[in-house]
Amino acid sequence: MTLNSTAFTFPLALAEKADLVFFSYDLATKHFTYLNPAFEKVWHTSRQSIRQNPLQLFKTVHSEDKLHVQGAYLDLRNGVLVEPIEFRIQVRHHPVRWISLKALLQEEPEAIMGYCQDITGQKEYTDYLNKFSDKKNAVLNILSHDLAGPLANIESLSYLLAHDLEEGKVQEAQYLLDIIRRSSQQGTLLIQEFLRQEFLEAMGTEVMKRRVDLVATIGTFLEEYQQTQQITGKTFHYLPGKETIYMELDDNKFIQVLNNLISNALKFTPDGGEISITLEEKEATVLIQVTDTGIGIPAQYHSTLFEKFTRARRPGMKGEPSVGLGMSIIKTIVEWHRGQIWFESQENQGTTFYMEIPKS
Repeated sequence: MTLNSTAFTFPLALAEKADLVFFSYDLATKHFTYLNPAFEKVWHTSRQSIRQNPLQLFKTVHSEDKLHVQGAYLDLRNGVLVEPIEFRIQVRHHPVRWISLKALLQEEPEAIMGYCQDITGQKEYTDYLNKFSDKKNAVLNILSHDLAGPLANIESLSYLLAHDLEEGKVQEAQYLLDIIRRSSQQGTLLIQEFLRQEFLEAMGTEVMKRRVDLVATIGTFLEEYQQTQQITGKTFHYLPGKETIYMELDDNKFIQVLNNLISNALKFTPDGGEISITLEEKEATVLIQVTDTGIGIPAQYHSTLFEKFTRARRPGMKGEPSVGLGMSIIKTIVEWHRGQIWFESQENQGTTFYMEIPKS
């Protein structure tokens, strides 16, 4: 489709390859004089059909947004500078999509020109963040309430335990220790279940990539683990290879991947072990390695490790539970980034997970 004399002069080479939808609409003939190829990807409709019947395009606007779009069109015709508008479209056999459109009025010859883009992913991501923010206080209230019971029990029982030990009541002390252990497990399981649920809910949004410094992002994330080395009994090493590595990444989801891999490494690495994260920048990709000195993965589980509810699920060395979903989620997120994940492991010699992700 080429521009005629009434169309806005676009940098055609750029417009023809752009992901944004560029358009020019002749108000005299009431026809589109230009639509770039990106239009067909967003609307799933041929440019030729819309050029022949422009009203067909308005029919795709969601019924609840038609008045909003009409009002913006009239404002534009009356010379009012219109800010970018957002509305939904519904194309047959396709889900509802959100569109952001920016248009300008050209006086001579009279035409409307502009661009639009599919912002469905951004809208869903923003909704998720808002939901998370609104939920934060409620979650903290729930956790503080539900953890108050086990923690109060532990505090009270600790005083009784100290008293019994002073008086040499070993059997009574052992009984109190069992209660303290059960109360601690109750609180721990509550937190683990909450974190697992939050991780699974995060899977409901699209990948939202942005340019990030992977070295700094992972470094900030690992600080929390490095500060708990005395508690976990493991030593953490971070070997980025370079001071900065920039790439296009959904850093929130990718940190979930690392968190899950490190969580597994903690479960299956004995006290005194080591966990290392290594980054290697290549020409078009970045290779991330997570290595532990743990007990390894038995060979019979290698082929099914990334399956949902895999038979490879097993409790950690200290009895930590597993539902068998973690590795499946990790693989999904890596693939969403058009990356690959694989591993090498031998029993009693540790495990290394490799993830190679395109930089753009």
